[in-house]
Amino acid sequence: MSEIAGKVVAITGASSGIGAATATYLAEKGARLVLGARREDRLNAVVDQITAQGGSASGAVIDVTRREDLKLLTDMSVNRFGRLDVLVSNAGTMAVSPFDDLRQDDWDAMVATHITGLLNGIGAALPVFRRQRYGQFVNVASTAAYVVKSPQSVYAATKAAVKVLTEGLRQESGPDLRVTLVSPGFTNTEGVGKGASPEAAAAMARQRDEIAIPPSAIASAIGFAIEQPIGVDISEVVVRPTAQA
Repeated sequence: MSEIAGKVVAITGASSGIGAATATYLAEKGARLVLGARREDRLNAVVDQITAQGGSASGAVIDVTRREDLKLLTDMSVNRFGRLDVLVSNAGTMAVSPFDDLRQDDWDAMVATHITGLLNGIGAALPVFRRQRYGQFVNVASTAAYVVKSPQSVYAATKAAVKVLTEGLRQESGPDLRVTLVSPGFTNTEGVGKGASPEAAAAMARQRDEIAIPPSAIASAIGFAIEQPIGVDISEVVVRPTAQA
């Protein structure tokens, strides 16, 4: 039997892309899911698809930039199943643009989603994991955390922060918790270029069509980290297209 079967997993950004693919993958392995996202209709569609196939999933409309929403997600997990085994912090935005465009609202959104949102997840789940004396954080970063390419500087900075925060959390987690960083390369999701400047969006769409890997590739990497036996921590995984420089 898979080590995933029966685990209670909460996922943010679960209404599409990597989040939805991860939910589907884990449901097929027998996980019990609590899914969070902002778009209620898309979230409900993911939940309905999983439950129609015999899986276990429920959803909550959340915004990771609000502390109370992450607390809601973790409370749902504990209230429904008595525990939370894994929090997958996946919510993201990729509204990239050159600095000269001065799209400061987009900068703020990336900081709020990737950094504040991640910290809100840690703040909600860490007390639960400490009480249980077990639990796993899976934080989704990006290959942009390793290589900065214009015009993705702000996006890259926030993903580098995810990488740093995850490593710091791992060092403080102690022997009872697991902390995993998963960094996707170019992945074929609807978020590619969404909200970006027109030039950046067009360039990203072209690259997506040429080399992007499916979200299922990232989902299986997340599953690999979760299915490890007690005492084994997959600390960092980078998954990219073979064609990506």
